[in-house]
Amino acid sequence: MKCVILAAGKGTRLLPVTATRPKVMVPVGNKPLLEHVLLQAKQAGFSEFIFVVSSQKESIQSYFSDGTNWDVSIE
Repeated sequence: MKCVILAAGKGTRLLPVTATRPKVMVPVGNKPLLEHVLLQAKQAGFSEFIFVVSSQKESIQSYFSDGTNWDVSIE
């Protein structure tokens, strides 16, 4: 089952924390916020993910890659 996660936006209300990273990569409990969302969705039965990204997408792509580390598929 596919899951679309909206991970775009500049996060201006979280400045200065988001000056150097996208808001979904802000650490919460030593993991990026987006990883928490991914893990919850995986637990709900999703195995294929599509991340909708915009600004600073490189940090999201380099962290999650193709999803192999989480045993899921990420586009």
